[in-house]
This record gives sequence, C-alpha cells and structure tokens, in this order.
Amino acid sequence: MKARAFCLFLMMFWLNPLWAIDNLKLNPKLDYASDSLDGPLITGDDLQSGFVAGKPNYVIIYAEGCFNSKRQARRTVELYTKYRGRVHFAVVDLDLSRSPEQEKLVKQYYKGYIPHVVVLDGKGEALYNQSGEVDSARIEEIFQGAIGK
Repeated sequence: MKARAFCLFLMMFWLNPLWAIDNLKLNPKLDYASDSLDGPLITGDDLQSGFVAGKPNYVIIYAEGCFNSKRQARRTVELYTKYRGRVHFAVVDLDLSRSPEQEKLVKQYYKGYIPHVVVLDGKGEALYNQSGEVDSARIEEIFQGAIGK
C-alpha cells in the first residue's frame, strides 16, 4: 500500500508541470480607466498553479478592482504569449480562493500593495520582487538572464 501511495506521489510530482497554467487570456471587459470590479483580470487553465521548479517563474498578485492591476495583467498576458513554454506563469487573484501553492507565494512575497510582480529563477530565488506596475522590457531582461542560465 505504501509503495502505491509513493508511486502515485511521484507521478503527481513529475506530471505537475504538465498541468501547469495555460491558455492565459485577458478579460475583454476590463475598464482600464476605472477601479471597477470587472471580474477576474486573467483567465486560463489551471489558474491554481504555484511555483514550478526548473524554469523561470513569473508571478502576478492582483486584485480585480485596481486599474494598475488591470494594466499589469495586460502586460502579463503579452509576456505569456511571448514566453509560453519557457517561463512558468502563476496568477494570483486576491479576490478569489487560493490554492495552497498560491497561498505560499502570497505569504512569501506579497507586501500588501497591488499589483505585485515576482520573477523567480528555476530554483525559486527571487530575481525581481516589487509592488506596482513594471514595464515589460524590464521583465524581459530578467527572463533573458534567467533563461540563459
């Protein structure tokens, strides 16, 4: 019995990246000039994903009623389109329930201000960890350094 449980655990551990976040899309109803509650800013598959080892990770922590978060969400989806498969993306909506993996990211990195962006290397070390909007070009510089390692 223990052997079966251990094999199941190993399969889940090794297959976890196959279930990683995918198909990120921006909510088309976002009002970028307002703090209106427009629903989740980003949609996609397996949005409950957290850190995935072995590749750079981009984490956005946001709230739905924040125009700064809306603009950063747009940058996030653009970055996802460009770096899909080479960088793991984790999306944490503070207005929705969070998975244990997402809760760990919030406890470790979130400083109480939104949006909050974190870029981690494949080992989980923070390469960028700041609140506020960040230009895509800055994040791309970090990605290039992390991907090249």
